[in-house]
Formats: sequence, C-alpha cells, structure tokens
Amino acid sequence: MKQERLDWLANNPFYTKRFTFHIGRRCRNSSIRDVAKEHLLDWKTVKALEMEYMREQIKRAGHPRPKVLGVDEISIRKGHTYRIVVSDLERRRAIWFGGKDRSEESMDEFFAFLGDGRTKRVRLAVMDMWKPFRNSTNKRAPQAAILFDKFHILRHLGEALDKVRKQEYAKLDGQKRKFIKGQKYALLSHKENLQGAARKNLKILLAANKRLNTAYVLKESFGQLWDYQSEAWARKFFDNWRDQLKWQRLKPYEKFAEMIDAHWDGIAAYCKPENKVPLGFVEGLNNKIRVFQRRAYGLRDEEYLRLKVLSCMLPEI
Repeated sequence: MKQERLDWLANNPFYTKRFTFHIGRRCRNSSIRDVAKEHLLDWKTVKALEMEYMREQIKRAGHPRPKVLGVDEISIRKGHTYRIVVSDLERRRAIWFGGKDRSEESMDEFFAFLGDGRTKRVRLAVMDMWKPFRNSTNKRAPQAAILFDKFHILRHLGEALDKVRKQEYAKLDGQKRKFIKGQKYALLSHKENLQGAARKNLKILLAANKRLNTAYVLKESFGQLWDYQSEAWARKFFDNWRDQLKWQRLKPYEKFAEMIDAHWDGIAAYCKPENKVPLGFVEGLNNKIRVFQRRAYGLRDEEYLRLKVLSCMLPEI
C-alpha cells in the first residue's frame, strides 16, 4: 500500500489547509467557542486547527535574529506563576515564551535558545528593573546595553502617587473624604486623556488638597525625562525634579527618587540616539496578551498560550 501526501490537506486529514487558515484568521479576533459555534464544529477541533495555523505563522516568520530585545514577564495563573516573554523590538514581534518563573536561570534559557552566534548580535535589551533579567543579560550578552522600560518606571511613579492619595484619605474624615474617594483613575491618567466629569472632579480635588496637587504636578512633569538627547541635561532635570521634593513630606516620592538614582545608568541610556527604540511595543503586547487570556479563560494549555503570544503580532496568512 502506498500513501500519498497531499499539500493542500491540513495535518487533520478531514480539513484542507485553506479551511484551516480561515479558522485561524477567525480565531485572531474571536474566541474558540464563538468560532466553533459559527462553523458548527467541536471546540477541540477549532483549537487544533488554530494551533496548526499559528505554527505555520511562526515557521514562515523564520528564526529570530534580534538586535534589540524587549524582556518582560506575564502571569499565566494565580499564585505568582510567571513566564518570560522576549520580543524583537525592531521587527515588532514576540520571539520567545518560556522559563519556569522569572528567575535568572529561566532568562538563561532564552539565550540558550538564541544561541551564541545570534546572542552576540544583540546590542540593546529593554527590560524592567528586575535584577535576575539584568544579571542574565550581562552574563550571556555582555556587549548589550541595558535600558529600563519607561512604562515600568512610570508605573512605579503611579504607585507612589496612589500611596500619597491613600495617606491623604486616611487623614480626613466625613465629608472631606468625598473629594479623594474614587479619584484613583483621574489622578493616574494624563490630564489630556480626561473628559467631562472626570476632568472637573480632578480639578476640584487638586484645588482642595495641596499635597495631592504637588504630587500630581510632579508626576505629570516626570515624563519629560525621556525627551532629552543629552545625559547631562537629563540628569540636571532629574536633580531639579528631586529638589522639589524637599519639605513636601512625600515619602513615597522620595523612595521613588532613590530607586531612579540607583538605576540611573539604565534610564539615561535612552538619551543615546541609537537607543531611541519604540518603548511602547512591550506594553502593547502585554495588553494584547491580557485580552486573549480573558478570551481563552478556562484553557490550561500552556502550549496554546505560547503559540498565541508568539503569533499575535505576525501578519495573517
């Protein structure tokens, strides 16, 4: 008996590749359950066809040869269970999902996957201030500069502002608390992103509480740090910003400033023209991952999640 392989058949011989790719494209924006219902298929069949589609996407994208890395971790379930996601920031695609946690050993697994030859090509690694990531990169790719991600730093500043808000709320009682209660979102947002009642409430709050007003103004101004082309001018800006904390009794901000000072080299690296990379990509990828994690709620298949992460920024086929 002779078996013949037909190129137009999918791995599942009941379906053609054309149909498999159609299912895969539909699953990019819809849940497995919705696609199964639309095509009168079992959800397990839809999942298997989508996984075949995603593997083909990754295969066609080729083996990664990154020069600029974006490193972050995602939580895959409750209980501090993390996996590392590494992206090629120049090609704007995720290239690795793995590890057992967010340890230095797990980050070493990525460089083992990349190989010594491709690791030597890496010139810049963008990450948060998590020390194990930094240690692994310095050890395996010592030629690469380290740049701390702007959005993670601003998140720390937002947390400091929220601590100030809670402190002010605790000091007040009765009717005075109404100005602060429920204003977390307004305080953490940029003023230009607020409209209508939210902007009006923020204006009332800042007029009613001097410390919160000071903290908010300092938070809004800190983003200018990434506009400088010169490290010397960036440092001067930061020192002036820090000087404004004197006599303000903003302990969370003082701790934030100490953290920035301790990690200054990885922040100032952005001043160099060659390091002006799209810092928003990793944050955008994380948002996308959270969307399809919610959409696939209940699925415990880590291989499915890995394929989703690696293919979500690739073009359709």
